[in-house]
Amino acid sequence: MRKLVVLITLLLGMVLVSIAQNQQLHIMSYNVRHCAGMDLVVDYNRTSSVIVQQQPDVVALQELDSMTGRSGHHDQLGELASRIGYHPVFGAAIDFDGGLYGVGILTREMPLSAKRIPLPGEEPRVLLVVELEDYVIACTHLDLEEAQRMASVPHIVEEAQRWQKPFLLIGDWNDGPDSELLKAMTQYFTVLSGNEATYPANNPTECIDYVAVFNGRAEAIDSHVIDEPEASDHRPLMVRVMLR
Repeated sequence: MRKLVVLITLLLGMVLVSIAQNQQLHIMSYNVRHCAGMDLVVDYNRTSSVIVQQQPDVVALQELDSMTGRSGHHDQLGELASRIGYHPVFGAAIDFDGGLYGVGILTREMPLSAKRIPLPGEEPRVLLVVELEDYVIACTHLDLEEAQRMASVPHIVEEAQRWQKPFLLIGDWNDGPDSELLKAMTQYFTVLSGNEATYPANNPTECIDYVAVFNGRAEAIDSHVIDEPEASDHRPLMVRVMLR
């Protein structure tokens, strides 16, 4: 009887380890253009509704204002977090209009740590890194100039190499699937999102938003662009992955 109990315990442990090592994760990448839609109206309820409808585990957001005059001195990430009940982490890239402007991450799970890493850019850019229990999320919005985007790659790779957990890089890379940037990135990262266009929202023709994983430590189960033509000038990207 005791041997049977031990055997069952071992089998249960193996199952739990297998589940932990093959965790599914729903990821959204969304350039929200300071929550201003194609009609240029800032509407936090509209933006948060897009997120709620998809029920992601994590959301990487680009082009967020924090306490700027343009946005009525609102904490935009806080406004969204309060509406959907997620944990917010903001990463400032520049001082702007009396406040800050940058990227943000929203998570269902309480983050364990967060850091902000400056990146090259004609307009300074940033890599926001948030550690969770089983994985790391990094959000960025790369520069419009190719040379500056390419100069960001070694900084991103250096940070990814620091982590033993799966490292997921999400955001607006401002470059297409056949670009020199993607060739450089895919030496280290596996792109989990497809080539579906995300910009401009009303008639998408460019694929510039991505979800990728460092060192092949996740695989894509599904990837699609949400049919949302009004809430921002980008459409949101949704990817379901299995962590390894």
